[in-house]
Amino acid sequence: MSTGTVARLRAAGCVWAEDEAALLEAQAGSTAELEQLVARRVAGEPLETVLGWVEFLGRRLVVAPGVFVPRRRTELLARTTITWAAGREVPVVVEMCCGVAPVAASVPAPTELHVADLSPVALSCARQNAPTATVHEGDLYDALPAGLRGRVDVLAANAPYVPSARVAGMPTEARDHEPRAALDGGVDGVDLHRRLAASAPEWLAPGGVLLVETSRQQASATTAAMVAAGLGTEVVEDPEIGGCVVVGRRAVGHSVRG
Repeated sequence: MSTGTVARLRAAGCVWAEDEAALLEAQAGSTAELEQLVARRVAGEPLETVLGWVEFLGRRLVVAPGVFVPRRRTELLARTTITWAAGREVPVVVEMCCGVAPVAASVPAPTELHVADLSPVALSCARQNAPTATVHEGDLYDALPAGLRGRVDVLAANAPYVPSARVAGMPTEARDHEPRAALDGGVDGVDLHRRLAASAPEWLAPGGVLLVETSRQQASATTAAMVAAGLGTEVVEDPEIGGCVVVGRRAVGHSVRG
């Protein structure tokens, strides 16, 4: 490993400079390419988009500049999705606000998979990470085909939940290189959670669940949104990775008014 590369990364504030240098050198096919990669990282671009991949639940997912990079805490959302999908012969699973589709990429077959997002760049990555999924571009439920209404067994979403006033204080890698729409969750951070919960009963199958990643501090507000929509709720946490997911379940006998 080049000591010069390590020194440049450390000077740029990279805490794990040695590890990053090793990854960048392994990724580069030539000295010139390594220089380009290091320059991008030193300029503040997230390591994952410089490399072109992020590790998630033991596999590498494709990421690109301008997308939201999946965090390890979202592995809880993926694991919870897998748990709720299990036991159904061919579950219908939708990943809303999917970004590069880390959840859909983790769900085993056979599954009827759908992913939806506003970002064409993110959806391009999603197509590679979850090639069996049907891709929909648009704003939340507006993106979904009418044929999914009342059929979804698991609807998982890592919608943005950073309060607007806190976005400016986020690390430079996120604030300057990830789309604000993937970070900003409104005044208290749960605007999209309320929108997701309000319409979820129309799309969930009887007994189906809405799974929303949130923070421990905002879990009560996310839960309240689901309760207001008539969903039964529980909170799942994994302190080791900082994961928190609110589960909202449509009752088996619950009817939805059109």
